[in-house]
Amino acid sequence: MKIGIGYDVHGLTAGRKLIIGGVSIPFAKGLTGHSDADVLLHALCDALLGAAGLDDIGCFFPDTDPKYKNISSIKLLEKTTEIIDKNNLCLVNADAVLLAEAPRLAPYKKAMQRNIAEAMQVNTACINIKATTSEGLGFIGKGEGIAAMCVVLLAEKGGTHRQELL
Repeated sequence: MKIGIGYDVHGLTAGRKLIIGGVSIPFAKGLTGHSDADVLLHALCDALLGAAGLDDIGCFFPDTDPKYKNISSIKLLEKTTEIIDKNNLCLVNADAVLLAEAPRLAPYKKAMQRNIAEAMQVNTACINIKATTSEGLGFIGKGEGIAAMCVVLLAEKGGTHRQELL
C-alpha cells in the first residue's frame, strides 16, 4: 500500500472557462494556467505520482511544452493513470478537498466524481470530493484563486489489499 498527497492552486481571471474535475462550471472567471488549469485533477495527478514514488506533474507534463497548452486535464489524468498502471499499481481510493469562496462547488461534486472514475476506470465509490470555503480569509477568501488537496491510496495490482478494502 502506498499513500500520496497532492496540492494545486491557480488564480482566477476573466476570459477563461472554469473547469474543475473535468466539469465546466458557469462563472465569470476561470483558472489561469498553461493547460485548462483544473486544480482538482492536478492535485490528484500529483497525489498519484507521489504515491508511486515518481516525480511531480510538472515533470511529466511541463508547462513549457506547447503540446500541453490548453489540454484537458482529464487527458493528463488518463495519462497519469497509465503511468500508475505501468508501475503495477491501482487506485484503492482518493479523497479530495476543493477550497473556493465562489462559486459554490457542491452541486458539481457528483459530476466531478463520475469524470474522475471514468478517466481512471474505477468505481465512483473510490473517489470522494468535498468542497469548502476559507471563510473569507487569504487569497481564496478574497476570490482571487481556487485550491485543491488530494490524498490517494494505491495498492499493487492483483494484491489482496484492494479487494479487502472495497
